[in-house]
Amino acid sequence: MTTLPRAIAPRRRQLLQWGTAAAVLGALGAPSVRAQSGPKIRVGYWPIAAGLPFYSAVELGYFKEAGLDVEALKFAGAQQVMEAVLSGRADATANGTGSANIAIGELAQPGTFKIFCSNPSNVKNVLDEVIVPVASPAKVMADLKGKRVASGPGIQNVTLAKTVLERGGATGATVVELPIGQHVAALAAGQVDGAYTLEPTGTIGRMNGTTRVLEPGVIAKYVLGDPMAPWFGGSAALSSEFIKKNPEAAKKFVAAYGKGVNYVRTKAVEARQYLKGYTPIEGALTGEVPLAAYTLYNEFTPTDVAHFQKFFDLFSEKGIFSSRLMVDSMLYKG
Repeated sequence: MTTLPRAIAPRRRQLLQWGTAAAVLGALGAPSVRAQSGPKIRVGYWPIAAGLPFYSAVELGYFKEAGLDVEALKFAGAQQVMEAVLSGRADATANGTGSANIAIGELAQPGTFKIFCSNPSNVKNVLDEVIVPVASPAKVMADLKGKRVASGPGIQNVTLAKTVLERGGATGATVVELPIGQHVAALAAGQVDGAYTLEPTGTIGRMNGTTRVLEPGVIAKYVLGDPMAPWFGGSAALSSEFIKKNPEAAKKFVAAYGKGVNYVRTKAVEARQYLKGYTPIEGALTGEVPLAAYTLYNEFTPTDVAHFQKFFDLFSEKGIFSSRLMVDSMLYKG
C-alpha cells in the first residue's frame, strides 16, 4: 500500500468531503447546483418597456427556479440583438426586439429564429408613438410636412417612421436615425421637430415637461389600417440551433418566460418596478409607462397571424425583405 505524503493526505480528505457535500446538495436539488448543470442561455434585449416580462422573470427568479443559467445582454438597438443571435453571441431575444429585424436575420440565415412570444401594441396598448416638443404647433401628423423627424436606429424603425409620415400626410419629412434615449433631448434642443419613438420615451418627455404625444399607436393605424389592430412589432425568439441542441432547456426557458408574461398580465402595477435598471425609466415614472400586450406562441389566432403577416408584407413591398417571409414558419411550435 502506498503512503500519501503528509501535505497531500489532508488535501485528499478535503476534496472527498467537498465531493460528498456536492452530492448531497445535488440529491436535495439545490438551485445553485441545478443552475450550473445546463447550458448558459444568453438573452439579448433592447432597453425599452416591452421587455418587461423578461426583466420580471429574471428579477423574480423564474429562470433559476427552472434550473436555468440565464444571462441578460443589453444592446443599443434591436438590429444588434438580432445580429448577436445570428453570429452565435446570443441564444435568444427578449420582447421588444423588432420583429422585422428578426425577420431580416431569418432571411439571411433561414431557419435561425423561432418566435415564442410577441408584444402586440395599438392605440390602447401603446408602445409606438410620434412625439413633438411640448410647445410645437403641430396638431396632426400632416403638420410635420417637410420637418426633421427622428426615429430609432435600424431598418425597422426607419421604414416604419417613413411609412407613418407618408400615410399621415407629412410629405417631404426627413427621417433622422437616433438612439431612442436621445429623442427627448434632441426635441428639447430643437435638433428635430418630431420623433417616431417607443415607450418609455414618450412618458419620460411628458413627465419632465419637454415633449407631448402627437399620436399614439401609429403603426396599427397607418400600417395595419385599424387603430385597434395588434401590431406585433417586437418579439422574443430562440435560436433554432439552441432548441435543437438543448430541447429540454428550451422548453423550460419558454415556460419560465411565460411565467414572466403572466406576472405582467396579472400584476402590472408590481411588475413595473422591474423597468428600473433595464430601461432609462426610474422612480415615479415606472407607474406612468403604458404597457404593450403579450401573445405567447400557443395563443396566436388566425387573425393575429394575418395582422402579423400584413406587417411583414410591408417590408416585402418596400424591398427591405429580399423575398416574402411567412410568419407561420417562424412561430415556435413547442
